[in-house]
Amino acid sequence: MKLEVLTPSEFMGNVQADLNQRHARIIGAEPRDHLTALEAEAPLSRMFGYSTQVRSLSQGRASYSMEPLKYDFAPQSVLDEMMGR
Repeated sequence: MKLEVLTPSEFMGNVQADLNQRHARIIGAEPRDHLTALEAEAPLSRMFGYSTQVRSLSQGRASYSMEPLKYDFAPQSVLDEMMGR
């Protein structure tokens, strides 16, 4: 998924750390007025519940948008989990 997160700069570290835990690849960041726009790519399977988490990390001040980007091979650990191994 292509992901864009808009957050106040003071919460940027928390948002980046959470995205890293979700196996997201951060593409870049740029300032927009009083916010920072963070662009990333992340697997859809890791993004469930993100809206609640990003609001919690930013005291309700961050928002995000997500759209399909591409299909890719799933890691073996994900395949094993799907197959119940």
